[in-house]
Amino acid sequence: MKIKEIREKNENELKKNLVELRNKLAKMRFDISAKQVKNHRDIRITKKDIARILTVLNISKV
Repeated sequence: MKIKEIREKNENELKKNLVELRNKLAKMRFDISAKQVKNHRDIRITKKDIARILTVLNISKV
């Protein structure tokens, strides 16, 4: 997800998306530990998306 797409969303959509991404990250961690995931780089992408959303949410509070 690009930063431009994130900035276009409202706060409620961002919070909903944040919860979904955190759940996805938790599931990916379990799958990686069980050796069920082939592409382990997806976890890095998901973490960066979470950081981008949190950044936009924090900037909008200021």
